[in-house]
Amino acid sequence: MFFLIAYISSVVLINYAFSTAPNLDIIWSAWGGLVFVLRDMVQARFGHGALVAMLVALVLSYVTSDPSIALASATAFAVSECIDWLVFSITRRPLHDRLWISSALSIPLDTFIFFGMIDALTPGVILTALGSKFAGVTAVWLIMAWRLRKQAVVG
Repeated sequence: MFFLIAYISSVVLINYAFSTAPNLDIIWSAWGGLVFVLRDMVQARFGHGALVAMLVALVLSYVTSDPSIALASATAFAVSECIDWLVFSITRRPLHDRLWISSALSIPLDTFIFFGMIDALTPGVILTALGSKFAGVTAVWLIMAWRLRKQAVVG
């Protein structure tokens, strides 16, 4: 339940932050890395129910943020969620591999769609957003892979 609440709250708060202080876009783009990790944790726990969490977050974002930010967020999330859904549905690899594969495919698209739609597609923002998102998902991948190896040795 923690990841679900953290995910929804983060989406709403980051969209609100972009709406109220767009000049801090590099800071908010770094925070975006956390959203991807939280989304993957929600998807791992609730499966396709993560789509409901995304819809709740986007409706709340539309109410609390600039509608153009909420629309950009919804569009970017829709594309990245479809990619995640395909990877999680089709791939039979271990969970930590599916998390990384889905992120490797969806993170760049999400970044370019969102920042392109809000006219904030600058090199600094792109590097910060991609770097933070890939750093977060790689950290989760390493932790999960380490746990699996540890369990294999113990078991």
